[in-house]
Amino acid sequence: MITGLVFDIKKFSIHDGPGIRTTIFFKGCPLTCWWCHNPESQAVGAEIVFGQGKCIRCHACLVRCEQEAISWNGDGVASTDSQKCTLCGQCVEACYTEARQIVGQKMTVAQVMEKIEEDIAFYDESGGGVTFSGGEPLLQRNFLLALLRACKEKEIHTAVDTCGFASWEKLDSIREYVDLFLYDLKLMDDASHRKFTGVPNKLILENLQALSQQGHNIALRIPIIPGVNDDDENLRRTGAFAATSLHLKRVDILPYHYTAIDKYDRLHKVYGLSETRPPLDERMAEIAQILQKFDLQVKIGG
Repeated sequence: MITGLVFDIKKFSIHDGPGIRTTIFFKGCPLTCWWCHNPESQAVGAEIVFGQGKCIRCHACLVRCEQEAISWNGDGVASTDSQKCTLCGQCVEACYTEARQIVGQKMTVAQVMEKIEEDIAFYDESGGGVTFSGGEPLLQRNFLLALLRACKEKEIHTAVDTCGFASWEKLDSIREYVDLFLYDLKLMDDASHRKFTGVPNKLILENLQALSQQGHNIALRIPIIPGVNDDDENLRRTGAFAATSLHLKRVDILPYHYTAIDKYDRLHKVYGLSETRPPLDERMAEIAQILQKFDLQVKIGG
């Protein structure tokens, strides 16, 4: 029985493809983008997150933990020893305020499909369907492929939101079951891409070109991160690449937001763009105009 690790299922989504959709968020990602708004998706395994602000310091989690993985310092701040923690979930059950949560749930294909099929009527009425996102769905290729095939058997429209950092063999194995690729493109300069995402961009660009050459339906999605990729040079290079190397017209530009900062605190991670603010509406309009000069259909937002 094929299983996968899912960290969220969002119903009635309207920003992850056409119509009303169900978005399945896969755990695990090969990139570590500085602006990632789903930092809980990056680790490939399940993990416990702790919201210090919700904690009432009742010590119920400490009492319940049989592995003695939880400790408290002199300031009353709890910490969990990942070497001792077995992710049994006892501390989560004991927490009165839900300050502790496990991110990542093992699910079978049948369990996910049950959630998906609940809303088939909404897909049919709105022209929607299912979007597989993450994290990076291709890290769990077998699980993704099984779900895509199951959706096709039910005639459900499918979209895959991908960063493109995967072997062509993986992409090739799923592409016939995908109606729409939501393909992320962050930076054209390889050195900058390595700095801000942790990986080079050569494979990402090659896979994007290959999918385009095969005639797939692709929506290029560009997150606009002030001070990272919003300079005119990167935008012009991106526009030129999309216009000359790809058989596509649609580009979505997604304005940066910092609503995930709290998630980083709960994961005990440092947020690298704490001083960055969302781009102004005027700047987003200017960016759209830059890309439109390459005969691209540009939409602000997903």
